[in-house]
Order: sequence, then structure tokens, then C-alpha cells
Amino acid sequence: MGPGPVNADPRVLRAMSAQLVGQYDPSMTAYMNETMELYRGVFKTANEQTVLIDGTSRAGIEAALVSLISPGDRVLVPIFGRFGHLLREIAERAGAEVHVREIEWGTVFTPAQIEQAIRETKPKLLAIVHGDTSTTVAQPLDELGEICARHGVLFYTDVTASLAGNTFEADAWGLDAVTAGLQKCLGGPSGSAPATFSPRAVEVINARKSIEAGIREAGDAVSAHPIRSNYFDLSMIFDYWGPKRLNHHTEATTMLYGARECARLLVDEGIDTAVQRHRLHGAAMLAGVQGLGLAVFGDVSHRMNNVVAVHIPEGVTGDAVRGELLNDFGIEIGTSFGPLHGKVWRIGTMGYNARKDTVLTTLAALEQVLRRSGATVTGGGGVGAAYEVYQDAARATSVAEAGPA
Repeated sequence: MGPGPVNADPRVLRAMSAQLVGQYDPSMTAYMNETMELYRGVFKTANEQTVLIDGTSRAGIEAALVSLISPGDRVLVPIFGRFGHLLREIAERAGAEVHVREIEWGTVFTPAQIEQAIRETKPKLLAIVHGDTSTTVAQPLDELGEICARHGVLFYTDVTASLAGNTFEADAWGLDAVTAGLQKCLGGPSGSAPATFSPRAVEVINARKSIEAGIREAGDAVSAHPIRSNYFDLSMIFDYWGPKRLNHHTEATTMLYGARECARLLVDEGIDTAVQRHRLHGAAMLAGVQGLGLAVFGDVSHRMNNVVAVHIPEGVTGDAVRGELLNDFGIEIGTSFGPLHGKVWRIGTMGYNARKDTVLTTLAALEQVLRRSGATVTGGGGVGAAYEVYQDAARATSVAEAGPA
């Protein structure tokens, strides 16, 4: 029940136990095409170039940034948590002239602040995290695409922590590049990074296309300034996933099975339904920790549906509580990074674990461990407050189904 990775859906694990097939077997290329179409539904996009990057979510980030950024390009990175610093790090390693804006962890930027920074820095690319699990807050993106379009700026976001548990619409919000991972609300293991790229981003990437000598054919592009990674060269990866089936790398077959099943289950459930499921169980967890008397960190109005950060009570050793929860109850919750390390716990309700039973069990166990550690908690307050959220939701559903009187 931490901020991810979380327990994978058993159906995903079963899909990953299937036998391997050759990367150009007709069934394999069919799986690739099906996976592309499924993730168009997950990202809510019509982008042709919707693919998997083989590697963890960080591989997706690196592929996007190293392929979009030419050395010397200006990149704006607004930072409101640990993973904004990661975007900055990768952009700098790609040779970008990186401009940073930072705000206090636990808060988010306004659209006006982002636009002012764009005016001041005139970047080629805006790179920003959607939901940062280090702070548990989500940066609103719905107005940023229009701002970027007006200023001629490419718009990239990392949605690893937020996708499928929070509202996200790649096309409607004007995104040019989006990358994710499986290990959070998608309910799979880390190791595959779904990604989608707009036609405008594809044009920028393909302008630097350079096919490697060993697989180059007559007339293939060769650039004097190629993308500075072979493995993460999206111009070749697009050809690998497309009709050309460029022999770029050996697909991680088992991860493809898992990523495909993650998307299939989500599309079958309905993306909006999955978001509402995370909203419900996240709200119950939030109410539960507050019902125990714990203080919540950060701007609750911008909190992600799928994770909450709570201040560790005075006099309590955070890691000792986490250890007891794990050893005695088999429940894992997270700590945090940087200025929040040792000061907050992060409790997730995401993917397969976004369920009523996991929320109630976690709250009941946390109450007992806190009591043993000497903390003052409200007896039954956690489970009781969560039950109230569930009862209110059930009543609202009954009224909606009954219709007007």
C-alpha cells in the first residue's frame, strides 16, 4: 500500500506467464498493434505513435527527452517534487540549456506562473511531471497545452504516478509527448513504459532520424546530428513498431504481454470508471488517516486520487512503524525523499490495491501499530471515517440509479 510499485493484478501476472514467440512472428506483431490501439484508449489520444519503450518508466522519460532535445535547446522544467529534478537531470544530460522554476513541495504551479516562465525563457520544450508521488500532489495540465501552442512550445509530461487513477486526456489537453510506467495505477510490474507522441513531436524526432549502418537500406536517413542514444532513439523505435518493422532491438516479449493486459483490463473497465474507483478508495483512505487524527501533508485540493502523505506523529519512529506493519500484517507503506524524508508516510490506493478491503485493513492495522508505538489515535476513527465515505458513495449511487422522483 505504498506509492508504487504495488501488487500486480493477478490477471496481468497470468498473461506474463505465456510462452515467448519470435519478434516477427505474426502473432507478435499483432500483439504490438493491439497494444498500440489499447494505449490510445488509455491515454485518450489518436496519436499513431503510441508505443512501448522497453525499460522502466525512467526509460520512457529518457527516450522522450533525448529524442526531442538537441544539444543547446532550451527546456523549461517546473519543479514541485523529486521527479521534476529527474526531468532536469535527464534534460541536462541530453545537452539542453535547462531553465528551472521551483515552488514549495506540496504545492503546484498556476497556469499564469507557467506562462510567465515560458515568456521569460522562450523554451523549445516544457517538461513537467503530472503527479509527483514524492509530494502526492498533481499539477493541473488542462490549461497548459493552449499556452504552449500559443508560444510554439512542445509540451511533455510524465504520468507514471497518475495515469489510470486520475483524469488525463492527452489530446484534449494538447500534449505532444507523454510517458508512463505500469507499476502504479496500471496494476502491472515495472519494466515497460507506455508512451505517446503527437504528429508535431514525431516531426521533430524524425528530423534527426539516422538509421544505424547494420540495418540501413538504400535511401535510409543518415543524420550528421543524430539522437544521442541508440536504444532510446524514438525515430528508429517508431519504425520498429510501424509497418517497416525495423530490426532495432529484441522486444521484451513478456513485458509486452503484461503491458497489453494492463491496458486491456483498463479499457474493459472503462478509463473513467477506473479513475472514479481510485477517487473513491483514495477519498476513503484520506478520510481514514484524518479520522485517526493524523495530519495530511500538502495541498489536499490538488492531491492525487491514488496516494496520500501524512505527517509522522511526534515521538514516533517512522521506519519502526513501517517495519511493524510489514512484519506483523504484511502491509507496506512508503517513506519519502529529500526534505520530506523521515517526516511523512506515503500510503497508496492504486491499481489492483484500490479496493475497499485493502483500505479498511490498512487503516485497522495502522491504528494498532500506532497505539503500540505510543501515539495518540482516535479508536476506530480510521475505519469508521472510511466507512462513512463508502456509505455516502453508495447512497449517491442509489439516488442516481433511482432517477428523478
